[in-house]
Amino acid sequence: MQFQLEGMKNIGESLRREMEEYGRIISFEKSDMLFDYDEVLDYFYIILSGKVKIYHMNLNNGKEQTLYLLGRGDMYDTVTLLDGKPHEVMSEVLEDGEVLRVPIAKAREWIYRYPVFGEIVLKYVASQMRQVEELAADLTLLDTRERLIKLIVNNLKKSKQRGIDLLANLSHAEIAKLIGTVRHVVDRHIKQLKNDGLIESGRKKIALKDMERLQRELDDYIEG
Repeated sequence: MQFQLEGMKNIGESLRREMEEYGRIISFEKSDMLFDYDEVLDYFYIILSGKVKIYHMNLNNGKEQTLYLLGRGDMYDTVTLLDGKPHEVMSEVLEDGEVLRVPIAKAREWIYRYPVFGEIVLKYVASQMRQVEELAADLTLLDTRERLIKLIVNNLKKSKQRGIDLLANLSHAEIAKLIGTVRHVVDRHIKQLKNDGLIESGRKKIALKDMERLQRELDDYIEG
């Protein structure tokens, strides 16, 4: 079995062999239920390709808040991996892809047997904690235009670092769920940003025209 693990190039041959021995590559499509509630208690996943949304939903009113967009190199579920308890979130496949699935007990063993793997997992957990903390602050402190600008700017920075554009091919409805609003509000803000000459947008694609101006506007919001 051959696979490329984003962010794990220096894990060593011994661990890589164990991943190949115990891991299984699983393909998934948009209609699939990828992270089954019970299976997540037994398996740990590393995304090789594709895109998956992790979110909360209020079943009484249908409102959603996306917590993470997972793409190549992301892991799921680090919460259950570390505490062994069910994680009360929902998932949806947004783009076809593949995951490396390994027994979660084996992944826990690797954390202790291979310090490099433990360090990767802990740094990843820290980055997710920061992301959720930042989301909570943004939902309280920034308006929807500011949150959209921040999402676009941060996505560009991450796409340069990781070589993947997590916003590519997302509908305005899905973008709205990332920033805690509704589709028609995102429609209005994207139209305004286009008219201001800051972005270009087509069918499910947003491209920056003036990164410096967009960053200055975001900085002014945060500092002001």
